[in-house]
Amino acid sequence: MVKEPVKVELIEWNDFAKVEIRVGKVVRAEVFAAAKKPAYVLHVDFGDKIGIKKSSAQITELYRVDELMGKLVVAVLNFPKKQIGPLMSECLVTGFHNENGAIALCVPDKSVPLGAKLL
Repeated sequence: MVKEPVKVELIEWNDFAKVEIRVGKVVRAEVFAAAKKPAYVLHVDFGDKIGIKKSSAQITELYRVDELMGKLVVAVLNFPKKQIGPLMSECLVTGFHNENGAIALCVPDKSVPLGAKLL
């Protein structure tokens, strides 16, 4: 069976350059009990210039709260804040769906400074 190629919308470099994709470190993680779908609230430190931002992350299938502490993550910082139940999400932590639909975090494979921007 031949699969159709994925159609990708082309953008200009200036469009991509506007997206603030930065690395942060999870400094606190907790079960988001009020979420409609299983999720955690992540408190992510992006360094002294940006500070700590909160995010709701539906990553409960592949991660436990205790293993998220200290983990480097990649997040989008310049989307508008989003109200998710009682939480005001301040950034979007990125990830990919695996073959079963569970989300695997997008993470740097080497140590980089907190707040470093994706180039």
